[in-house]
Amino acid sequence: MLRKAKLVHPHWMYRILPSVCHKPFQPVDQGYLTHNWDEAEPEPNQLRWKPFEIPITTQRKVDFVTGLHTLCGAGEPRSRNGLAIHVFTCNTSMSNSCFYNSDGDFLIVPQQGELLITTEFGKLLVEPNEICVIQQGMRFSVEVSGETRGYVLEVYGVHFELPDLGPIGANGLANPRDFLVPVAWYEDRQVAGGYTIINKYLGKLFAAQQNCSPFNVVAWHGNYTPYKYNLSNFMVINSVAFDHADPSIFTVLTAKSTRPGVAVADFVIFPPRWGVATNTFRPPYYHRNCMSEFMGLIKGTYEAKEQGFLPGGGTLHSMMTPHGPDAVCFEKASTSKLQPERVAEGTMAFMFETSFNLALTNWALKTSLDKSYYKCWESLKSHFNAKHNPTSRP
Repeated sequence: MLRKAKLVHPHWMYRILPSVCHKPFQPVDQGYLTHNWDEAEPEPNQLRWKPFEIPITTQRKVDFVTGLHTLCGAGEPRSRNGLAIHVFTCNTSMSNSCFYNSDGDFLIVPQQGELLITTEFGKLLVEPNEICVIQQGMRFSVEVSGETRGYVLEVYGVHFELPDLGPIGANGLANPRDFLVPVAWYEDRQVAGGYTIINKYLGKLFAAQQNCSPFNVVAWHGNYTPYKYNLSNFMVINSVAFDHADPSIFTVLTAKSTRPGVAVADFVIFPPRWGVATNTFRPPYYHRNCMSEFMGLIKGTYEAKEQGFLPGGGTLHSMMTPHGPDAVCFEKASTSKLQPERVAEGTMAFMFETSFNLALTNWALKTSLDKSYYKCWESLKSHFNAKHNPTSRP
């Protein structure tokens, strides 16, 4: 179990052989993994991606590391301040190789296919509708059982923690008791052909060879660990009278900045829940925001855009760019009877939200973009009536 903490306390590992026993690191091809935020021109428009294509196994084998593609980001790891958003599409397990990130923490959101993640601390089975966090410097290897896809939120210089609950009190949102950490597991295995250690350092990939498995930790103690969380355990809080509460009530984890109340990144979900607000337009309202919002869909249909926003795809609404429900959602919500109803049943959408302006990569601008996205708002029309005199107020 995890306590509500920043998870930065040291840990001790009891290894069969020290991790220093490896050959020198050499640069390797980094594919579409980058933190070069100047390679593409700024793009302020609302963006939507169709489901990111997964390579077909019979045509090309791709593992978790080679399947990482950077969409957008800001800041950089040298100053330990910023973030990156990646997607991964893969179809084969990592073999005699592992990965670790010297730049920051990975929050991994599988969307299709389960991940069996072997870490120096033990094993984690992470399925769609679960997340896991692999913190800076932790070595891990990913096994998959077929075509697999998901999202990664990377933060530099800070760690994810539970949000402050304020007036909510002791219980609510993501409860500490529901976070799980692995138990120790090890293998004492020599690898005749060499075991590859892949290191992400200052946005570049490097590889080193050694003769044994790095997962040779017989025991460990401390609380700087990888962990996972099942999103169905999130205790949803919502308006029970009228109007909307701030979407911050859906925050699972946050990576705080040095500025109070402002996050480097928040991980937010929109889970199944009851909608009961009266005299209220219940879907998310139209807005411009001082934060940048990347949304992904794990399963189901998102209530504000039931068409076009598909599982395995994504949207990006940049800082101060207006967005909100599509025209179909607006008309439906404006005329439906306001009675208690289940919202987002069978659905799990999420958001990576950040106080940074996000720069896109060339890959993001050339891959799976839905260039008709803006049309979902074109049929919105005015319903304003200057003579309307409401007879009741909330």
